[in-house]
Amino acid sequence: MTAESPELPLAGAFPAADREQWQRLVEGVLRKSGATEAAGAAAEDALATDLQDGIRVRPLYTAQDAPPAAGLPGFPPFVRASRPEGSAASGWDVRQRQHGTDPRRVNEALLADLENGVTSVWLTVGDGGIPVSGLAEAVQGVYLDLAPVVLDAGAEFPAAAEELLRLYQESGVALSAAAGVLGADPLGVLARTGDDRGLADGLADAARWAGRVAGSAPGIRTVTVDALPYHEAGGSAAEELGASLASGVGYLRALTEDGAGLGIDAACRQLEFRYAASADQFLTIAKLRAARLLWARVAEVCGASPAGAAQRQHAVTSSVMMTRRDPWVNMLRTTVAGLSAGVGGADAVTVLPFDAAVGLPDAFARRIARNTQSVLLEESHLAKVIDPAGGSWYVERLTGELARAGWAFFQEIEAAGGQAAALRSGMLGERLAQTWRRRSVELAHRREPITGVSEFPLLAEAPLTREPAPMPAGGGLPRVRRDDAFEALRARSDARAAAGGARPKAFLAALGPVAAHTARVAFAANLFQAGGIETVTEQVSAASVAEAFAASGARIACLCASDTGYAEQAAEVAKALKSAGAARVYLAGKPGGRRDEFVAAGVDTFVFAGCDAAGVLSSALDVTEVAA
Repeated sequence: MTAESPELPLAGAFPAADREQWQRLVEGVLRKSGATEAAGAAAEDALATDLQDGIRVRPLYTAQDAPPAAGLPGFPPFVRASRPEGSAASGWDVRQRQHGTDPRRVNEALLADLENGVTSVWLTVGDGGIPVSGLAEAVQGVYLDLAPVVLDAGAEFPAAAEELLRLYQESGVALSAAAGVLGADPLGVLARTGDDRGLADGLADAARWAGRVAGSAPGIRTVTVDALPYHEAGGSAAEELGASLASGVGYLRALTEDGAGLGIDAACRQLEFRYAASADQFLTIAKLRAARLLWARVAEVCGASPAGAAQRQHAVTSSVMMTRRDPWVNMLRTTVAGLSAGVGGADAVTVLPFDAAVGLPDAFARRIARNTQSVLLEESHLAKVIDPAGGSWYVERLTGELARAGWAFFQEIEAAGGQAAALRSGMLGERLAQTWRRRSVELAHRREPITGVSEFPLLAEAPLTREPAPMPAGGGLPRVRRDDAFEALRARSDARAAAGGARPKAFLAALGPVAAHTARVAFAANLFQAGGIETVTEQVSAASVAEAFAASGARIACLCASDTGYAEQAAEVAKALKSAGAARVYLAGKPGGRRDEFVAAGVDTFVFAGCDAAGVLSSALDVTEVAA
């Protein structure tokens, strides 16, 4: 660098590249791998990935894909942050959930949390949580002027809110200094329970309480716009966004009507939105950014000022992604989800303990959950940069596409009469169910893999045991998990092991040299073990397979070899296995043109990448149970 050339041309020594050149390189790789003979734009499209909501992720984004500028942090449309300083000043709010029924034990847990990095507490009160009368004991020793309290009281919201305000008064905390969320969410109660008998009273109570605290307690919000019921029922990111907008609009109507008499800005300030954060980091980042964009538009149309249109967000790591088998992997999932929530600009983040799907989290799990956020904040310094994903052509494009899809679903709900009407009619529930059915196919075929469950299961690991968690309110939208299908299969295997002392087994007949069958042996073992079926692998020939199969104690068998090995030995070995008593014979790989020959020899089922693994395993368990 010289005085004559003050700028360093970083790419100056390299020839310019264009998209067409990149596409030609892609063509060569795809052709060499045998994936496709596509050329040009078609070759690029072959690398694209389809997400839910009709969104297609391309392999390459350039400046041509950039949407209009997203504005500045803290200014409409609030894509980049709800406040100009983002979370840079003090980090986001580390909010831990306390989910128990014993006020004394809840108090011990939340005090430990507050002493070790947590900055606000989230308490389940009433059905599925501590009784309202136990709230005082639960928060004993908590400095209520320092630690915001967030209530989740369902239909018991009015009594819980009254009790919390009484505790503020007894503690000498002026309402003007108090902070937290009272948690009124009658639409969420309707979604969870399916019972709308208390909806009108719930909306009236929310409006009354909003009017009561709006002027005297600026740090307290009355309403939680909880989108978790729609995510936990299997909804997509856009459906979660659309449902949250429809709920938010329903609450604005209630809070600005004659009962509360709030202005639109004051009503907006009474709402806190709650979203799920999943291990799909870019989708989570884009969803939170899109949520702020969409709500800013709603608030603007309703007449809110620019300052009143900022959305306050609470992100919670997804319960749908949490697994009951190999729950230690949940630590990795929640770390990615927590990172995504922080990068996406959430004002408060809750990381669920890794054992939350198993039962009531223990002290170790809660410690790991809060320390996950401490590392992200204190060691990784994530909050020091405002909207770190902003400017990424991919993230900006994904934000815009999600916003459009979420807005379209919001319009559908409004056309159906609003959120309450969509829930009552079943329209919303059916749409979420359709989405979950489509996703369930992807999960069953392992196109959406679940590490530790559908991929790389560990049958020898003893199941984690925890004290049962309180049963949440039910009767409305279902609660689903990604591992549901495979968990049901593993439960069948567990029951078999408990009753007879042995799990069902599959005999893997490895044909030919080791190098020829290793990949398919590993694939078949992984697939069968995902259903709780143990595998016994033996390198065999047609002459030795019957004896080896009989010694294995298995009732089903799977051939594993190269395509050449199948052509040379599969038919003869399959016949030998059937003669030896194999109730079903599988072949690992696609049969190609030899399908009829293999079937005639006794092969019942072909298993390969992308097959209906859950269906195959269910059928295999049926066979082993009958054979037993």
